Amino acid sequence: MSKVVTFGEIMLRLAPNGYYRFFQNDQMQATFGGGEANVAVSLANFGLDSTYVTKLPTHAIGQAAVDSLRYFGVDTSKVVRGGDRVGIYYLEKGASQRGSVCIYDRAHSAIAEAKATDFDWDAIFEGADWFHFTGITPALGGELVNICLDACKAAKSHGVKISCDLNYRGKLWTRAEAREAMTKLCQYVDVCISNEEDAKDVFGIEAENTDIYGGKLNHDGYKSVAKQLADKFGFEKVAITLRSSISASDNDWAGMLYDGENYCFSKSYHLHIVDRVGGGDSFGAGLIYSILSGKDPQSAIEFAVAASALKHSIEGDFNRVSVTEVEKVAGGDGSGRVQR
Repeated sequence: MSKVVTFGEIMLRLAPNGYYRFFQNDQMQATFGGGEANVAVSLANFGLDSTYVTKLPTHAIGQAAVDSLRYFGVDTSKVVRGGDRVGIYYLEKGASQRGSVCIYDRAHSAIAEAKATDFDWDAIFEGADWFHFTGITPALGGELVNICLDACKAAKSHGVKISCDLNYRGKLWTRAEAREAMTKLCQYVDVCISNEEDAKDVFGIEAENTDIYGGKLNHDGYKSVAKQLADKFGFEKVAITLRSSISASDNDWAGMLYDGENYCFSKSYHLHIVDRVGGGDSFGAGLIYSILSGKDPQSAIEFAVAASALKHSIEGDFNRVSVTEVEKVAGGDGSGRVQR
């Protein structure tokens, strides 16, 4: 069984019920989520040995975050305990022409104030096959750029493949800060995951003749983006998610995988969205699983996009689906008919 290590911040997610606006009533749903934690859960659900690394307080909220991962079989033995608070994000889900709103309250969280000496990366990567992180983690400030760099160097020394989702977050750092940090980190990355906007925001690379808001995606433009990224950093593979936003409730969704020679585009799905948070993470997890499982590039991108399409139908950050369910959709059965 392949072993995957992910590293990042798991947060407390507070969201109004359904599609209510913030404090439209006096109730909020409390769950947990965060980019690399979402990937870890998906991989555990797919049957891989999934280890999640972060730093969390020892109090009851920190323990609840750990327990939310253990529920799915994620290995939390490498989670460092300490610090004073768990990061929080508030989510107001959009509908129709009203977009979703995400408000962060994660300054001074335990992971944001972590020290490089908190993590024994040689021990963490013992027996590992894959390491995954996102551009969100180094954006949290403190020592995290250097901590991510230490992790990448250790992963390489252990022969571990590395994937990174660029995941630019303008509320956490500037484009200039992101470019400086991610240029250093991407030197170690084997598989780069991006979307229509991240490559432009972080590295100034964009697809030509594309309007993501008007539903116009130019395949040749994305081929160029993938090749430019691969040529710049020597990535073995570049995966790009392709989202056409018709409204907050309805998107068209597809993906592309470039392996240095071939450009493989998935089929496109029309999504009626229940919850889009974690959609990119479920794509990344599907891609990692596919590569480790030996799928060919076309099958890999079909599996990753199908996994993510299913996530858009599920409340919460975590993608609660199995390999069988994903393969059924990837194989062409996306009818949503009752299964009896």
